[in-house]
Amino acid sequence: MVETTYINQSKKILLLGAGELGKETIIEAQRLGLTTIAVDRYENAPAMQVAHYSHVIDMLDKNELRRVIELENPDFIVPEIEAIATEALIDLEKEGYNVVPTAKAVNLTMDREGIRRLASEELGLLTAKYKFADTLYELQTAVKEIGLPCVIKPIMSSSGKGQTVCRSMEDIEVSWNEAIAGGRGKKARVIVEEFIRFDSEITLLTVRSVSGTSYCAPIGHIQKDGDYIESWQPHHMSTEQIEQAEDIAKKITDALGGFGVFGVELFLSEKGVYFSEVSPRPHDTGMVTMGTQDLSEFALHVRAILGYPIEGIRLLTPGASHTIKAWEESKNYQVTGVEEGLSVANTQVRIFGKPETKVGRRMAVVVSTGDSVEEARKYAQTAASKITVSYQ
Repeated sequence: MVETTYINQSKKILLLGAGELGKETIIEAQRLGLTTIAVDRYENAPAMQVAHYSHVIDMLDKNELRRVIELENPDFIVPEIEAIATEALIDLEKEGYNVVPTAKAVNLTMDREGIRRLASEELGLLTAKYKFADTLYELQTAVKEIGLPCVIKPIMSSSGKGQTVCRSMEDIEVSWNEAIAGGRGKKARVIVEEFIRFDSEITLLTVRSVSGTSYCAPIGHIQKDGDYIESWQPHHMSTEQIEQAEDIAKKITDALGGFGVFGVELFLSEKGVYFSEVSPRPHDTGMVTMGTQDLSEFALHVRAILGYPIEGIRLLTPGASHTIKAWEESKNYQVTGVEEGLSVANTQVRIFGKPETKVGRRMAVVVSTGDSVEEARKYAQTAASKITVSYQ
């Protein structure tokens, strides 16, 4: 815990989750004069390195969560990850605390069940068929109903952990074990989804502010094992697809309420635009906006939270991002090849500063721009190929 003197009379923003997205949010909040507090389950998380103040707690422990929030008494509570005791946030909001965007939104989206039921059953949005299962036997039954292949995921996880494509009945037990091992929280519960044969998948960053609802240019992305590898902006879409996507995004974010950035994930297919998931916070694929827009998703998030106007979002240039991942577990590592990566035209590198590596963990990202998406993707891929996580 690192203590500092607060900026006199400034408002306080407390982030629950202090990873790379939280780090950029903290930086943008400080640019607008806020006192910043970063909270996470481990020491020296990326956002803690730049925040004025930090705490290490078990955020699934509602008593610990309440203790820190009451101690700090922030003007804004901003959840940046899913693994939080959201029942405590619901109670705190009733007591007058400002949870961003709302405690309802955080609670519904912390697991895939609440948001899928809202989207499909209440709002009537087009989604993949789905079932939930609490046991291996229930999962076997659900797979028979949904059909093969299908996608099996924990109801709560991050960065695609625990997600598999199940292609045969013999794979079900392996998928169950992967989902339980990769899930967060205390529920041994999974979701089984119909395998949608889509042309592409996108993130539509949707901003709710005092100025109304606005949208960033669509972001295309490639995922592997449920975790994003690269993204680009803008992703080509027809006028009809854009209208459908924005309609879906507005319906789901209106239902969730509050101000801030929402990452709405969608599938584009011959049958139309499918709703997949929504995060009530900046999205990892949206890191590309640090190079493409006049205001990044993080700047937009903070402006919206503060109640400041957002009069249009400008896409300045096509761009692309590419992740740098670790493939070993270690506390003694370096991100090397940065000089070579930065030798690629129109390229930036963001090293997150995580205190240790884990298999598949994102450690840095390359952001490149170009005259076209194709050129930007080529730059980002080339730069990323020169940068690696090395161990001592």
